[in-house]
Amino acid sequence: MVNAIPAAVELIKKARHAVAFSGAGISTASGIPDFRSPESGLWERYSPGEVASYQAFKQTPSHFYDWIRPLFLRAQEAEPNPAHRSLAALQDMGYLQEIITQNIDGLQQKAGAKDVIELHGSASTATCPNCRTQYSTDEIMALYIQKQSIPHCSLCRSVIKPDVVLFDELLPENAWHEANTAVEKADLVIVVGSSLSVYPANMLPAAAHRNGAKIIINSLAPTENDGIADVLLREGCEFVLPQIVAILES
Repeated sequence: MVNAIPAAVELIKKARHAVAFSGAGISTASGIPDFRSPESGLWERYSPGEVASYQAFKQTPSHFYDWIRPLFLRAQEAEPNPAHRSLAALQDMGYLQEIITQNIDGLQQKAGAKDVIELHGSASTATCPNCRTQYSTDEIMALYIQKQSIPHCSLCRSVIKPDVVLFDELLPENAWHEANTAVEKADLVIVVGSSLSVYPANMLPAAAHRNGAKIIINSLAPTENDGIADVLLREGCEFVLPQIVAILES
């Protein structure tokens, strides 16, 4: 660990096209848990199969909204932490191009980052599955919280669905294409706070590695792709990334 941060800095300095790939671990310091974790409290009333699939959303939207409400409330109240701000700073300094994220919380954009590719959708918008009318999540969640009623489309009265990817849904086509294009260009991928266990997003760093890209993995726990990493950083990203930025700024 002593030499890991300087080694990461050298890879970032040498990279011509660096891409970040972030997961739930980057947002835990902002108070947002990994919603797939049983310890997060978000699975207390329902199992994942009961609420977190599109089929379940259609069949029992009340259960779906009961489950997703605390996640959305936390995302609305949360603020970016030093890890989010550090990635935005790396972009501003010209060391980082795209940021691919598995997160739906919007904190990376709130930190000032640009070119953020949201692989699993966004908690900030919602869409009517029938007529495709778009709404802000703040609008529909306010209705749900205040009136305790399921949000329906004002045009066709169908139940509105937040623009997050559920377990039985494909990733957004445009986001997946943009992520693959970024990875094809990359000569460095910086993995931040991801276990690299969720398919198909976890294929992206490995694809970059096969193309010859260097890999930095910043994760507290081992990942399935540790074997391809050139640098492993086993400390919280909210501590590691500001150190990297400080060295690059000096």
